[in-house]
Amino acid sequence: IIKKHTKSNGNVFSKDELVIAYRNLAGKHGLKSVQEKLLNSIKMKPTRTQSGVAPITVLTKPFPCPGKCIFCPSDVRMPKSYLSDEPGAQRAERNWFDPYLQTYNRLQALENIGHSVSKAELIVLGGTWSFYPEKYQIWFIKECFRALNDFGIKDDRLKIEKYYADLKVSLEKNSEKVLTNDPIKNKDEFSDYKIEGEYISKTYNQTVSQLYIAPEKMGGFDVYQSSSWDELLKEQEINETADVRSVGLVIETRPDNISEKEVIRIRKLGCTKAQIGFQSLSDDVLEKNKRGHGVDATRRAVKLLRMAGVKIHAHWMANLYGSSVENDKKDYEKLFADIDFRPDELKIYPCSLIGSAELMQYFKKGLWKPYSYEELLEVLSYCLMNTPEYCRLTRVIRDIPSGDIVEGNKLTNFRQIAEQKLDKAGKESKDIRAREIKNLVFDPKDLRLVETSYKTSTSNEVFLQYVVDSSKVKNKFGHLINDNENSNEASKNKIVAFLRLSLPTEKGFIDELENSAIIREIHVYGAVVDVGKKRGEKSQHLGLGKKLIERAIEIASGESGSVASGKIKESGRYKNLAVISAIGTKEYYRKRGFKDGELYQIMSI
Repeated sequence: IIKKHTKSNGNVFSKDELVIAYRNLAGKHGLKSVQEKLLNSIKMKPTRTQSGVAPITVLTKPFPCPGKCIFCPSDVRMPKSYLSDEPGAQRAERNWFDPYLQTYNRLQALENIGHSVSKAELIVLGGTWSFYPEKYQIWFIKECFRALNDFGIKDDRLKIEKYYADLKVSLEKNSEKVLTNDPIKNKDEFSDYKIEGEYISKTYNQTVSQLYIAPEKMGGFDVYQSSSWDELLKEQEINETADVRSVGLVIETRPDNISEKEVIRIRKLGCTKAQIGFQSLSDDVLEKNKRGHGVDATRRAVKLLRMAGVKIHAHWMANLYGSSVENDKKDYEKLFADIDFRPDELKIYPCSLIGSAELMQYFKKGLWKPYSYEELLEVLSYCLMNTPEYCRLTRVIRDIPSGDIVEGNKLTNFRQIAEQKLDKAGKESKDIRAREIKNLVFDPKDLRLVETSYKTSTSNEVFLQYVVDSSKVKNKFGHLINDNENSNEASKNKIVAFLRLSLPTEKGFIDELENSAIIREIHVYGAVVDVGKKRGEKSQHLGLGKKLIERAIEIASGESGSVASGKIKESGRYKNLAVISAIGTKEYYRKRGFKDGELYQIMSI
């Protein structure tokens, strides 16, 4: 049809043009009734929102980093550890690392290709978040929220264009070398400042301070990039009932930057999840890689975050200097065997050799080398097979452009390769991501509730999940997925929704949470459904979240005979149930009986 009805110049219409045109016509000429069918037919990259939310990834500006890790790249156009050729980094550079522009334009891009963006998860990346000045952090998050709020009311596009122009003028006034919004031009302009890891004559921190930090202060630009808590609170309050809501806020930091004060501060920002670099659980490996902290710092950081109900999204690296295939396997086992860790989510990043990293010196001297294909496959397939069902493996290989990798693995689909190896051996990964329902169809009557309990250093955790047997799940064509012997969708239990319930076993440092069990996360999988709408056999808005909360109340109050009943007796009964709600989910929890506190929403049970 697209080829038959071309533009006047003979070119075909792009899918984003079709989506925009359809939305302009929606509700007219009888088109509204075919909305879902049409948008699903032309939607681009449907996996972007099949986990139930629209992920909005934004990067902070280039800034000095407290770490000296030998494996970390030093691209002076980027915040530490990021590379200018990575897709997310290029999006940030095209928007001058401005949080408002990054957020607004990412929302626009997702909507243009057919996605609902009413439930947005803000993912703030860029080195060590906790090391940036507090006023910059407040401003950055405030601007992200302002973009969500403005996008919901479709702010005037001309206003956005003017914002671009004003920002460019401000930048050019304050610095000799200014990053433009053209990555190709910047690559040429900043080539003289490139850091070579083979022989480091200047550090990343020195170069970034010279190029950005000093000029910003001289021109007063750092004052522009600052806000007050009251200004942030104003945008957060608007977002509670906005058309585009923040249903999660993620920050990225290091274990040695986590303290009681820091946990409370990121919670005030609206943070619900922390991406935190474990990298290794071996003090020897951490020291050899100049990580700057030991395993004890990681233990303490996890303990403080878990006490506050914050979800822990760990980063773990294989193939680090000083490790080996067998040591990596043992280290990975420790992630879940040791009660001090047991992360909720995990990114597995095998070490890649990047030209600007100090590791180049070790490689040249023959002290370190990347794993072979077979060695990497052995480690990754072992990791997949030994991840518990309460953890989600969000990434297995970092998406580094092959041109930036000097030597070693350049395949970005290694997860799929490892899964195929397991499949041939009759084994499978039990992690959450491998079992997500995605866009598959099921009968709600086939759902069953499964409860799993495990112990941590500060709590007893109960992982409640609604699952459906894969033999009863159909694809979009109405076929049972197990009818296809070659289907990668085959798994015993497809996960449709889950709740993480924390039953503290010791007194925490936040008075508001005293004598409270904590809901650390509720997630319902399936394609994003707009706030307030319901949809047939799809998983969102089936009332599963409400049912999970009711079950959590039973467990926390001690009225349950669940698998966790023994743990409850050990933990004691709780007077309250708290939830670490995102700003945009507060309204949802209010309707279910939770009252607003300073940092949490709490219900008396």
